[in-house]
Amino acid sequence: MSFRIQPEVFEKLPEVYIGALVVKGIDNTKDYPEITAFLDACVEEIHAKLAGSKVKEHPSILPFRGAFSELGMNPNKFMPSIEALASRIEKGKGMPHINPIVDLGNAISLKYLLPLGAHPLQALDEEVRFAREGDIFRPFGAEQDEQPDVGELIYANGNIVGTRRWIWRQSDISKIERDTTDVFFPIDGFTFLSSQVEAALDELSELCEKFFGCAPIARGAVCAEHPEMVF
Repeated sequence: MSFRIQPEVFEKLPEVYIGALVVKGIDNTKDYPEITAFLDACVEEIHAKLAGSKVKEHPSILPFRGAFSELGMNPNKFMPSIEALASRIEKGKGMPHINPIVDLGNAISLKYLLPLGAHPLQALDEEVRFAREGDIFRPFGAEQDEQPDVGELIYANGNIVGTRRWIWRQSDISKIERDTTDVFFPIDGFTFLSSQVEAALDELSELCEKFFGCAPIARGAVCAEHPEMVF
């Protein structure tokens, strides 16, 4: 199994840097009060920092908006996931508790203001690449698949698209369910944010072991110098 960024992606985003953590054996059916409290604390902290501000102008958000523009995606129409998450908090809408894995990921994402995904670990390889003919994506709650635009940046497993427009919208197929036990966590960033990405990886790794009793089986990062992680 592996996680990779295809070479052509670096032609558009030469500084993209994505941390990755793989954890197996999580019991996602239990209640974890510590995770609930951690998420609530992160929501309160970010709300205090961002209240009354323009989230899209925050220094942590601007690089992702710039990358979307570089990819030909209007960030006002297709908002980077971390901007959408932070904007929700800034407006005082809070954050719903979905399940322990997702809640922990959302908490770390908010704390470090980085896009953090949680995908069920698949047997096939995970990659970041540009969409092509034959790729399929299923929106949340939909019964029918749709095809992403050819050339848009995606997370993919074979021809199954896990996330459209890089970090814009996740597929219903790749969402974390209560019975999910094995998880791939990508944390998206750039080389100039690598220390922030690594700090988020450190804390996510520590908390997976603390809360779930599961030490990660793989950890790494992919970038132009090291475009593939094998685990």
